[in-house]
Amino acid sequence: MKLIVLLVYFAVLIGIGLYCRRHATDVNGFVLGGRSVGPWLTAFAYGTSYFSAVIFVGYAGQFGWKYGIASTWIGIGNALVGSLLAWVVLGRRTRIMTQHLDSATMPAFFGSRFDSKALKIGSSAIIFVFLIPYTASLYNGLSRLFGMAFNIDYTVCIVLMAILTAIYVIAGGYMATAINDFIQGIIMLFGIVIIIAAVLMSKGGFMEAVNGLAQVSDPAASAQPGVFASFFGPDPLNLLGVVILTSLGTWGLPQMVQKFYAIKDESSIHKGSVISTLFALVVSGGCYFLGGFGRLFSDQVNIEADGFDSIIPTMLSNLTPILIALVVILVLSASMSTLSSLVIASSSTLTIDFLGGTFMKNMSQRKLLITIRVFIFVFIAISAVIAIVQYKSNVTFIAQLMGISWGALAGAFLAPFLYGLYWKRTSRLACWVCFIFGCGLMIANMLFRTSFPTLLQSPINCGAVAMIVGLILVPVISLISPAPNKEIVDDAFSCYDKETTVPQKTALGK
Repeated sequence: MKLIVLLVYFAVLIGIGLYCRRHATDVNGFVLGGRSVGPWLTAFAYGTSYFSAVIFVGYAGQFGWKYGIASTWIGIGNALVGSLLAWVVLGRRTRIMTQHLDSATMPAFFGSRFDSKALKIGSSAIIFVFLIPYTASLYNGLSRLFGMAFNIDYTVCIVLMAILTAIYVIAGGYMATAINDFIQGIIMLFGIVIIIAAVLMSKGGFMEAVNGLAQVSDPAASAQPGVFASFFGPDPLNLLGVVILTSLGTWGLPQMVQKFYAIKDESSIHKGSVISTLFALVVSGGCYFLGGFGRLFSDQVNIEADGFDSIIPTMLSNLTPILIALVVILVLSASMSTLSSLVIASSSTLTIDFLGGTFMKNMSQRKLLITIRVFIFVFIAISAVIAIVQYKSNVTFIAQLMGISWGALAGAFLAPFLYGLYWKRTSRLACWVCFIFGCGLMIANMLFRTSFPTLLQSPINCGAVAMIVGLILVPVISLISPAPNKEIVDDAFSCYDKETTVPQKTALGK
């Protein structure tokens, strides 16, 4: 039964990839789906790119263990700040200005908005460097689940997942990814609800599970009794750091922001914001809520020996075979959807912005498409090799690079992108300072972690600080640096002043 479910799932993914080849005949169609993607596909593409196996297996288990049921706040933050507010603040302006500047990637936006080829190349290099370890980390967590369900080697799982993702992304581009994300999102929505219900029932139901969690004590975490069943958990300050990084961080991640480039129309933005928020509330809130009950399985988990990644698989190990099959499909869906978004973002950036702006200028549409497809294969292959090396040699620092990558990308890009959409005074120098500070801080955290203050030794907290400081640095540096070229800035912002006729239900007439 488990094998049949997997084979049907794989066949559907490949079939959609081949079907969508007709949408991927030029760069605009391949990278952005022709900027004609509707609200449901865009919202699900955003949500499934947001939540991967790293969230379901790694973060949910780790933070659920640390903060108990209060870790649900992370999911709520992801829904309200990472989804709803991101759509409201970034969605419309991103779609309008990127089309006006004819930019298909985040580096292309920086290059056109600030009239800087160097800024475009620099940002594309940052994406290239920091997206690869992020991509490799997606495979983490799959090993235990596949071992539990099928008793097959982890290397086989990685190769299989890499090949399938490569086939449908290379064939159908963004549209194939969006349609498959929709299917994978449906699986994630129903899967997480069913799994939560099954796990809680195995502990006597919701109230019994909460009562059991209230009896758990850990002097190392808190001397307060029942803290793991409390509203804010044993460590509210560090919990806030996780909420900020995982919620606000999406505003600066290229694979997330790029979803707004492809939105079809105004109504799609309104509908998409609601759909995306509800999706995040169920999937992310559900994952962290489930992880919050991890300590009920402490008699079966050895954190010292197996790490936090063993918590969620242990919680699911006693489910029925059909539910385990559902879990495997859910985690595969979460990982493959995020993987496809990352490789499209990284390969298109490397081809269009880095190579196209330096070594391979004036490439034809056909050559651009071929090069993007080649780099998709290369990125997937490199990430798969890194994941296999990490698994075989137990090089743990590779798995930890997820937090470093997320913090560096969001710390470097969030403030320049946000201010670039809203504020004419944003300067080129401010962007460079933010790029250098965000990446530099996270690299320093990785190399000299013990020298940092205790609160900032966590890559999560350090990434949150990188984003917040960036939001302060950009306006300060912009005000003390030379003003940008008025003609270029006015041209970029002229797209917002274009008059558009709308129905009276949207705006009253004179």
